[in-house]
Amino acid sequence: MKVARIETRPVVVPLDQPIGSALGEIARFGCVLVTVHTDSGITGENLVFTLNDRRTKVLRQMVDELAELAVGRDAGHIANFWARAWKDINFLGHKGVTVAGISAIDGALWDALGKSLGQPLYRLLGGAQDRVPAYHSGGLWLSRSVPELVEEAQGFVAQGFRAIKMRLGSPDPATDIARVRAVRMAIGPGIRLMADANQGQTEAQAIRLGRRLEEFNLTWFEEPLPAWDLDGLARVAAALDTPIASGETEYTRYGFRRMLELRSADILMPDLQRVGGVTEFMRVGHMAEAHDVPVSSHLFPETSLQVLGALSNATFLEYMPWFSRLYNEALEFADGHALVPERPGWGFTFDRDYVAHLER
Repeated sequence: MKVARIETRPVVVPLDQPIGSALGEIARFGCVLVTVHTDSGITGENLVFTLNDRRTKVLRQMVDELAELAVGRDAGHIANFWARAWKDINFLGHKGVTVAGISAIDGALWDALGKSLGQPLYRLLGGAQDRVPAYHSGGLWLSRSVPELVEEAQGFVAQGFRAIKMRLGSPDPATDIARVRAVRMAIGPGIRLMADANQGQTEAQAIRLGRRLEEFNLTWFEEPLPAWDLDGLARVAAALDTPIASGETEYTRYGFRRMLELRSADILMPDLQRVGGVTEFMRVGHMAEAHDVPVSSHLFPETSLQVLGALSNATFLEYMPWFSRLYNEALEFADGHALVPERPGWGFTFDRDYVAHLER
């Protein structure tokens, strides 16, 4: 089975209403839908995206140029594609849009391989678990008022979620404390609560805020510092009892190796787009397991579910339904867990009729 061609399709996915975090307002996404066409008729799909449709053309161009390394070659030789692409991007560098381009094609190749063998990816990758604990991450934004936070948090629990995440980043730390207190009181002590600062703190601010948050028994305090400050993050992690989660903005095994060396985080959070696709996500997952460190996912719940299902140290799936309407199939949940689909490949396919309405 050889790669005949790789198609990229840009679409704009709007949010029903803008959301606010320490990173700023988000109103829409520029998505590049990637389809690998093989000479056997089997296709593999994947997507990558930009916030607010900024630099989507650049991302698409990167995927299109890397596609030249896969066309005409064996679609199942994914590690071979990855290694050649890694060498090819050397001049521009091994972080950022170059790695996102590799990820886009890598994921589509894995989807095609799973479909060709009639197997879901989690089984091809080792098959550790067929369900993964999930937390709802699609709300509790910084732009919500306290009454809105309380109502939304209670609604997520009523849907069956046993874990939820809220955002931090108010100018006054006392406001963040009051917001966390309100959510904790609304959901009770039996529901897991995570808090994400979206890289908005300094080292001193993070330690002070983190200590004041400890009374709320957070499952983790996420991304308190800018992604590049791994040394500072390590000092925050050492100073707090609450576990630190980070890594969504880190690239490839080399970035995560440094995080493990410094003990920058208690939970690693690879992002399928930025880590380097399925191939590199699994390398990071196994490397973390060798250090007895758990991994969670960042975004992409439909596709992240398959790689988490292949890892015995996977702890939580982030349920962020930004792109769920792009798919024909829906995620299934039971008892606070996301069920890994047994359908081939990702187990999710693009709804082409819906996508047609989103084209630029």
